[in-house]
Amino acid sequence: MDVLVCIKRVPAPGGKVLLSADGTSIDTRHLGFTIGPHEECAVEEAIRMVAEHGGSTTVLTAGPPEADEQLRYALSMGADHGVLVETGARELDPQATATALTEAIRMVESEGKPFDLLLFGNETADAGHYQVGVRVSRALGLPIVGGIKGIEIGTGRVSLERDVADGVEVYDAPLPAAAAVKEGLNLPRYPSIKGRLRAKKAPVRTIRPEPSPGGLRTVRLRQPPEKEHETVVLGYGAEAADPVVDVLAEKGLV
Repeated sequence: MDVLVCIKRVPAPGGKVLLSADGTSIDTRHLGFTIGPHEECAVEEAIRMVAEHGGSTTVLTAGPPEADEQLRYALSMGADHGVLVETGARELDPQATATALTEAIRMVESEGKPFDLLLFGNETADAGHYQVGVRVSRALGLPIVGGIKGIEIGTGRVSLERDVADGVEVYDAPLPAAAAVKEGLNLPRYPSIKGRLRAKKAPVRTIRPEPSPGGLRTVRLRQPPEKEHETVVLGYGAEAADPVVDVLAEKGLV
């Protein structure tokens, strides 16, 4: 059971996102980065499947050289191989990203056997385009189901589950196949010290594809207006009782 997981380097939650001077990109100089939560669950699921069925887990990402950090985090979790598709510092649109990933997957598969299962995050934590997994699967001729919260491997087939409003949908697909998974599929493990030391020394393959122009052009990014919070002192001691009751009444609580 050879599983490929595609991940993305995204800004860590909680950081203040600043824009570049021209407003067309994010200023990353003071940001921390991590793996998106959907992709982290995909890595965990791949490691579990390989532990149960045998085989190997390969983690692949397209991005700047600094994305090596996220690959090594996945390796420290227990993935076997890492592949960096180096695309430079410029953020690629979904079409260009999918093209780069597809070329890299074909190159890796041409040197060995095809992957049995491709896993993607349902959407990236930063852009949320919901496109890359579908585009790559289409280019490779693989069936794909999105929104996955359960995976069961059978003999030559895979069962994929996703939540819907009134229950659970179950899809049965022949292998090889692809799935776009959601956070909550599992609880990702925290890398051990042994895993971190192993990942630090592990080789990471770098592929530099021919750049693709993609189909989207960034015109401008805008930050949402910051919410202003104001603290109002209603009073002190017993004199605050009436104003507190008025506020509760205004909120419909009394």
